Amino acid sequence: MSLWTSLLLAAGIAFALKLAGHLVPAHLLDGPRVRRVTAALPVALLAALVATQAFTVRGGAFVLDARAAAVGVAVVALALRAPFIVVVVLGAATAALLRAMGWG
Repeated sequence: MSLWTSLLLAAGIAFALKLAGHLVPAHLLDGPRVRRVTAALPVALLAALVATQAFTVRGGAFVLDARAAAVGVAVVALALRAPFIVVVVLGAATAALLRAMGWG
C-alpha cells in the first residue's frame, strides 16, 4: 500500500467516524455514565502520551532518564499548586541539569 493510499484511507476513516458521531441519537449521549467517560477521556489520553514520551525510547523499551526526573519534578510542582509556567521551567531546568551532568 502506497503512502497516498494509506493517507486517503486514514482520512476516509476519520471522516466516517466523525459522521457516525453526528448520527448517534442524542438520548444515547445524555446518560451520566457517558458524561463521566467522555469527561475522563482527555485526561487519560494526555496521561498516556506523557507516560509514553517520558518513560520509553525508540523501540518501546522502558527507561528512566532525565525526562522521567523532569516529569517527577513537574508533578511535585503541580501538587504544590505552582503556576503552569513555573512547572514547565522547573521540569525543563531539571532535565537540562541532569543531561549536563551526563545522566540521560
